[in-house]
Amino acid sequence: MFKRLLLTAAAVLALSAPSHAAVIADLGVNPTSGQGAFNNTVGGGAFDDQYTFQLFGAPQFLTIASATNVFPRATDFITDFSASVFLQVGAIGGGDDVEVIGPVPATANCGDNCQGFGGSAVLNAGNYYLDISGIGGGTSGYGGDLAVAAVPEASTWAMMLAGFAGVGFMAYRRRRTAAA
Repeated sequence: MFKRLLLTAAAVLALSAPSHAAVIADLGVNPTSGQGAFNNTVGGGAFDDQYTFQLFGAPQFLTIASATNVFPRATDFITDFSASVFLQVGAIGGGDDVEVIGPVPATANCGDNCQGFGGSAVLNAGNYYLDISGIGGGTSGYGGDLAVAAVPEASTWAMMLAGFAGVGFMAYRRRRTAAA
């Protein structure tokens, strides 16, 4: 009797878990928009998907661009559709990872029958993952793009500021000459 009760409890727990919680893809090292593309057909039910990537070298500017669910029917809407980026400390989802972006909830910012989100941050070298979750309806799915770019060096910022100062000085001089 106890064994049957234990098996029933295990079955109930298994059925109440998300339909899938898994690493879907590894986007590689310092992914560009070409290799940082991601998508998944989630269908109906809860999902929690991870996309791993690694940042190498100096701090990198990470952008989650255009992560969207375009749904032709209202039944394909994803409820609680959101994303976060985590610095991986131990095992993915082990509770010791550090959230560096998010959670970013999806909004209807991409037109009719579309929900999407985005985000960005400057991150140091390390192992990271993009975590996308929600409750899919009907034949729902999503796609998007994750891209990394180098953070400009201090000398680049200094040169840009000097250029702005030069343009401002030239405009000042031109105005002063025209007034005289």
